[in-house]
Amino acid sequence: MIRSMMSPADLRTDPHAASSLAPQQDVLVEENVSLRLLLAQAAIDAKSLLTAAGIDARERVAADKLQRVILEELHHRIKNTIATVGAIVSQSLSNLEGVEHAQHAIAGRLLALGRAHDLLLQARWSSADLGTVVRGATEAFNNPDEPKFSISGPGIRMTSGAVVAIAMTLNELCTNTTKFGALSVPQGRIDISWTLLDQPTQRLHLIWSEKNGPAVHPPERRSFGTRLIETLGRQLRGDVRLSYEPTGFVYILDVPLASLTS
Repeated sequence: MIRSMMSPADLRTDPHAASSLAPQQDVLVEENVSLRLLLAQAAIDAKSLLTAAGIDARERVAADKLQRVILEELHHRIKNTIATVGAIVSQSLSNLEGVEHAQHAIAGRLLALGRAHDLLLQARWSSADLGTVVRGATEAFNNPDEPKFSISGPGIRMTSGAVVAIAMTLNELCTNTTKFGALSVPQGRIDISWTLLDQPTQRLHLIWSEKNGPAVHPPERRSFGTRLIETLGRQLRGDVRLSYEPTGFVYILDVPLASLTS
């Protein structure tokens, strides 16, 4: 059955109808009051949250600025220490005969260490991507007009210790190849690639492969550079292999991924 709506005039002329609707109106009034109170409280809560968020954001910005200042000061002191060590070594060897090669080698290693710290400062001393480290370490030995390096591999965030070890290793390899390997001739090229393997724990497999260079032969004695490369690999709990192939020198690093990332 369809119920007809009553007009205001009907309510005025029919007291029984008006009295029957009064409880319903009271309920609606109470609900409206409750709704207004809830909305008011929600507005107050929202303002409080926004105020707290604003304070937190300002504190976070201030903390980030302070951390940046501390890292830059630490970086400045480290670079000064490296420069001081270089000066001490240079002065110590200046009066000795036949040590020019040693002077250049030590200076190159200290510069490589400084470049590694530059990368860490950019990453706030926490980590750096392996690809960025490889490109940074080889940049000084590359030719942008005629690239000498082919670099490929997945992105891997490395800890500060791994960054220094990898950067120093690559600097040693670059220095050696410019003297005796592929980069000692115009047509020489170097491929640097890395992959992730599961066996059964995840490992990084990095290969440095030279080609189009002069014929290479195993050295008659292990140089300091060779021992340094092997030591840096062991620091990362990895295996290092040096191979003197007919096509060119090959360096292989096989290391647990955890040694690079944690």
